[in-house]
Amino acid sequence: MSGINYVRGDATVPSVKGVKVIAHVCNDIGGWGKGFVLAISRRWPEPEVAYRAWHRGRAANDFGLGAVQLVEVERYVWVANMIGQRGTRTGSKGVPVRYEAIDQALGALAEKARDLGASVHMPRIGCGLAGGKWSRVEPLIEERLIRRGIPVTVYDHGD
Repeated sequence: MSGINYVRGDATVPSVKGVKVIAHVCNDIGGWGKGFVLAISRRWPEPEVAYRAWHRGRAANDFGLGAVQLVEVERYVWVANMIGQRGTRTGSKGVPVRYEAIDQALGALAEKARDLGASVHMPRIGCGLAGGKWSRVEPLIEERLIRRGIPVTVYDHGD
C-alpha cells in the first residue's frame, strides 16, 4: 500500500493548505524548455531564472546530478529544481533519467521539506521526457519522503 496520494490535476496548483513544495526533475546541461517546466514557467518566472543562473554559476556552486535548488514563488509555495537527468536525449548510454541522482535529490528535498513543514507535490518525475519508469521512481519517493513522514501528492494530468 503506497503512502503517495495520487490525484488527477495540475501539479502547479496543489489544493491543500500549508506550505507546499512543487518538485520536478531538470537536466544537467542548463536546458529548460520542454515538458513540465513549461507549466511551471507559465505560472512563475522565478524557477527558470534561478535554474539558468544556477547552471551559469556551476563552476562555483553545487549544480550537478543529485542537487536541489529551492525557489520561493509565492508565500507558502516553493519549487524544487532537482537535477535528475543527464542531458536531454536518449543515446548510447540510454535514456536521460538518472535514478541515483533523483534518489539523492529526494533525500535533500526531504530535509528542506521537513525544515519548511511542507507537503510535496509533483508530476510523475523522471518519467516524461527523461524516459524513466515509474516503477523505479515510486520506491525512491516512498523511501526518501513518505518514510520520513512527508506527505506527497502525485498529479496525473486529466486530459
